[in-house]
Amino acid sequence: MADVAIIFHWPPAAMDEMDLSVLMGWREQAARRSKPPEKTGKR
Repeated sequence: MADVAIIFHWPPAAMDEMDLSVLMGWREQAARRSKPPEKTGKR
């Protein structure tokens, strides 16, 4: 839950009523947002 709260700026109470499957979906979205863009072959 912490990664979702940090990425989306949500208080923990905003996630209290979410089903686990919904929360895991938001966690996946948070992981995608926090991942740095992949570098191309240019230096």
